[in-house]
Amino acid sequence: MVFDAFEQGRFMTPVVSAQNLGLTFKTNDGDVVALSDVNLTINKGEFVSFIGPSGCGKTTFLRTIADLERPTSGKLTINGQTPEVARKARAYGYVFQAPALYPWRTIEKNVALPLEIMGYGAGQQAERVRRTMDLVNLSGFEKKYPWQLSGGMQQRASIARALSFDADLLLMDEPFGALDEIVRDHLNSELLKLWDRTQKTICFVTHSIPEAVYLSTKIVVMSPRPGRVTDVIESDLPKERPLDIRETPEFLTIAARVRDGLRAGHSYEEAV
Repeated sequence: MVFDAFEQGRFMTPVVSAQNLGLTFKTNDGDVVALSDVNLTINKGEFVSFIGPSGCGKTTFLRTIADLERPTSGKLTINGQTPEVARKARAYGYVFQAPALYPWRTIEKNVALPLEIMGYGAGQQAERVRRTMDLVNLSGFEKKYPWQLSGGMQQRASIARALSFDADLLLMDEPFGALDEIVRDHLNSELLKLWDRTQKTICFVTHSIPEAVYLSTKIVVMSPRPGRVTDVIESDLPKERPLDIRETPEFLTIAARVRDGLRAGHSYEEAV
């Protein structure tokens, strides 16, 4: 069974739209072209992974969506609005590569911080914190401080914080890269369940081909700098994805296309 959501037209409303997007950084050593001529549409409810070699612009593109970087050419809209307007409307949650937790706040207080800012009541805060702490397997550590947890546990707390207020758009920059394989597999499975239940739109940066294929409805393959989109791969894997789906011919076929796209991107770099 392929995704019912496709048949029902779930992925028809553009959430992120990039048209001829470019971003050039000014440095003392000259201009650095991070993104060039990126054209991409991410529709409501899609789970889109970005994959490519280090320095290809995956994180930079995510940061432009979040209004943490400003494009130097082209057009980018979030829900039909500028990234700045979307940021002020708290239209997204963001999980960074490294945890960004306040050391003087307990883990539960760190997770609850967006909820406090957004004016949720104490009861709502407690329930959302409990649910998200359980989701990332941190129940029992609510009263601990960040310095009392391992780096991987701190990152899981930052994931819980981004999930706590249920923004429609979730931006995730290699959130599981620091975690061990067992926890990573668990969180991959739980993230799919969360995505299916909430119909969030998720933009997910990864260096892992299996992770990208396992999680995604769409995989965006990017070339080395300057970052370009070299392939956009639509996945027709079943909605229910046990971990052993990674051993099926259908999964391996998609993974092979991703790998071919990465090779083609490197070939492009060498050709120019």
